[in-house]
Amino acid sequence: MSIYDFQANAIGGELVNLSVYRGKVLLIVNTASRCSYSRQFADLQRLYESYREQGLEILGFPCNQFNAKEPGGNSEVRQYCESTFGVTFPLFEKIEVRGSDAHPLYQYLTRQAPFQGFDTGTVNGKWMNDFLKDKYPDIYEGDGIKWNFSKFLIDRSGHVKARFETTAEIVEIEPVAKLLL
Repeated sequence: MSIYDFQANAIGGELVNLSVYRGKVLLIVNTASRCSYSRQFADLQRLYESYREQGLEILGFPCNQFNAKEPGGNSEVRQYCESTFGVTFPLFEKIEVRGSDAHPLYQYLTRQAPFQGFDTGTVNGKWMNDFLKDKYPDIYEGDGIKWNFSKFLIDRSGHVKARFETTAEIVEIEPVAKLLL
């Protein structure tokens, strides 16, 4: 099994077989445009522009499960991401990424790349670790998605190669992505 076995609706509503990305390196991200981590959109877009010609695709999956930071409808999400952050990489319809209603793609991703913890050696990693343990211990437990902007790097064969948590900056992911390109 690989990510090519899954389908998702693009933000415009059309069904996309993820097999259309066969042979590409993918960075799959659950996004939320009103989250404080939404600043990562700019770096994601820069990464996309820098490596798209070499076969990198970024797939954004908006989600409203974490502090309701993606409250709008799909068309509002698309418009806001394009106008505020200049996003041109593919966005998909809002989905659930954790829990019993999690999209099958995210169920697969979290099984393939279990939660390894936050990098508590960084200020942001320590803060997120402590924040979730204190305020949302149910979210912290297990291998599910912990917050907005969790990222999964997929190789050209459709297999999960790495998981990066919310606090991982795009500059940390770029060298790993380049190795797969």
